[in-house]
Amino acid sequence: MARRLTAEQYTKGLLAGDRLVLSRAITLVESTLATDHALAQQVLGAVLPRTGRSVRIGITGVPGVGKSTFIEALGMYVVEQLGLRLAVLAIDPTSQRSGGSILGDKTRMQHLSAHANAYIRPSPAGRSLGGVARATREALLLCEAAGYDVIFVETVGVGQSETAVHGMVDFFLLLMLAGAGDELQGVKRGIMEMADAVVITKADSGNELAAKRARREYQGALHLFPLGSSGWAPVVRTCSALTGEGVPGVWEELQRYLEHARGNGYFERRRQEQNLQWLHHSIREALEERFYARPAVQQQLGAIREQVMRGEKSAFAAADELLDL
Repeated sequence: MARRLTAEQYTKGLLAGDRLVLSRAITLVESTLATDHALAQQVLGAVLPRTGRSVRIGITGVPGVGKSTFIEALGMYVVEQLGLRLAVLAIDPTSQRSGGSILGDKTRMQHLSAHANAYIRPSPAGRSLGGVARATREALLLCEAAGYDVIFVETVGVGQSETAVHGMVDFFLLLMLAGAGDELQGVKRGIMEMADAVVITKADSGNELAAKRARREYQGALHLFPLGSSGWAPVVRTCSALTGEGVPGVWEELQRYLEHARGNGYFERRRQEQNLQWLHHSIREALEERFYARPAVQQQLGAIREQVMRGEKSAFAAADELLDL
């Protein structure tokens, strides 16, 4: 077994950009052990002044849209053409039990995972909302402390719970397919409203006209939505991860958004709001953990659950009874 590091060793390694220490630190914040939690908080507290300097990008999309392929194409552009350091936090939906597919995203991003300026970390989604790993936000902060300039958070599918990712990133990118039926029925309105940009992928191999048509349809739909708090009007672009066509344009769109958001003060306000959101999220999560850990609750929970299942007691009354314990 690897020797347990101290908080000082974790901090020193992270600030030096040590990838091995970064991986161990992320494993630490993902741990549910009480001793690991205390150590993780020490490390996070020590590196916090070195966080907040990256650009945080959330990437989501419908199944089959090619998120990993797109991320590799955009990621290679970031590390090779722009010379920036990139971290990818890829949420793995199938690794929560056996861990069997924990390296799935790395195998799909072979070129990016081998690049010296890129770091890819697949994590199990567990039971967390929207497939976002329990400690994804903390992992994001650790990557920033290790000196990564850009951070991608790849999420599981599309659903209402993707708001969890939206709450930790600066720019939310929605990937969609063309030529797969009624495009506008492929995603919920709430996700469209959260998107800062929409990208139609796989605009190649004879699919170019369909992609352009889908672009017009989505752009028309977005114009029906009121502008968000940022005052930004989202745009729709097409791209091919295979040929690289349109990939630089996606990054240019991000830069235009950042210039807009920083210019009107929204960028800083949004970061502050996210910090408060995660404060309340952490409180709720800690309260739930402590509630279920109480011996009195553990003793009574089984019997009360049975009463609720049989209809002998309402869920509200049962909850009050357990909370009174």
